[in-house]
Amino acid sequence: MEQAIISLYELNNLVRGVIANTFSQSFWIRAEMSDVRVNQNGHCYLEFIEKDSQNRNIIAKARGSIWSNVFRLIKAYFESETGQAFGTGLKVLVQVSVEFHELYGYSLNVHNIDPTYTLGDQARTRALIIKQLEEEGVLTLNKELELPDIANRIAVISSPTAAGYEDFCNQLENNADQFAFYTHLFPAVMQGERTEASIISALERIYEHIDKFDAVVIIRGGGATSELSSFDSYLLAANCAQFPLPIITGIGHERDDSVLDIVAHTRAKTPTAVAEFLIKRIQSTATIMYDLQESIVTSTNRKITEETVFLNTLATHFSYITKDRTKDQLNKLNSFADRLRNAAKRVIQEETHKLVNREQLLNLISPENILKKGYTLTIRDNKIVKSSAELKSGDKITNRFYDGEVVSEVK
Repeated sequence: MEQAIISLYELNNLVRGVIANTFSQSFWIRAEMSDVRVNQNGHCYLEFIEKDSQNRNIIAKARGSIWSNVFRLIKAYFESETGQAFGTGLKVLVQVSVEFHELYGYSLNVHNIDPTYTLGDQARTRALIIKQLEEEGVLTLNKELELPDIANRIAVISSPTAAGYEDFCNQLENNADQFAFYTHLFPAVMQGERTEASIISALERIYEHIDKFDAVVIIRGGGATSELSSFDSYLLAANCAQFPLPIITGIGHERDDSVLDIVAHTRAKTPTAVAEFLIKRIQSTATIMYDLQESIVTSTNRKITEETVFLNTLATHFSYITKDRTKDQLNKLNSFADRLRNAAKRVIQEETHKLVNREQLLNLISPENILKKGYTLTIRDNKIVKSSAELKSGDKITNRFYDGEVVSEVK
């Protein structure tokens, strides 16, 4: 029997019919999205893949399509629920129908999506990252750093064109207390696949000038909340957790903390909230300093008053003591003066008596009194002759009497 020959189109048409009859209902499948792209008409084309859980090899693949009218609804719903951009790499739970086209072959047409599955997968992934950081002992390292009470030298990681960066700077510059802040921008990509590497590169540049800053601020604003998945990166979180300066985040998560928020020293919802945090921290420190200053002034004034009263009391008491002591010392001085006068008088009398006695003695032994008694004094060459042996014949001598002298010659 001769076998019927059919065309490829006819074969594919038969397959199409079989598939349509066999797989008439829709199926909920879990898969990972790959190669997601949207054409100019708004239709979304992608590939669904499944990987082996152990070696991560692809074990199944199917083309997928989402028509524009459905894609608009699915994308908006998914991103609002997950805070995640609809794109490559996500694990999803989607409702599909199996289709076969004579020209394009087998494909899956997407009708609906369940964001809770993706949220669960994200939560599992984040939990694994957090567990790994904890096991490595780095999860809380940045939180353990001490943020200065006056943290006003800020390294900023952000996109220079982001509205959030401008809001942050304006908030700091226009603070009501006129606190001075120094900020330096280290530009980085804040959404998309380059986010992780870009922020890590900015951290490396900051590290080269680490002594110039008190803290690092990572802020993002003005972009879609669906672009926040990059902040759940293990590599980014590990770098931030181990960075030697306190890191403050304000990347726009309104509901949940990203892994980056969890490892950061401080988390704020928005760039403006980060600025407010820094301002209020300095305000708190300033208030403490003002209160301390007031306390010191009050305490000092009170102490001065107390010491003044004490000194006045002491001066009064000292005045009485001085008067009594002066009177006592004056009496002692007068008594001493009397004793001194009496002693001096006695000494003078005694010495006068001694002088009189000496005068009398001197008078008794003076040459004049001796000559008056009949003695003479023999003088030769103006020298007193004490012995006759000193004289020789022919010497001229002078004999001095009480009332005159006689010159004679020795024979």
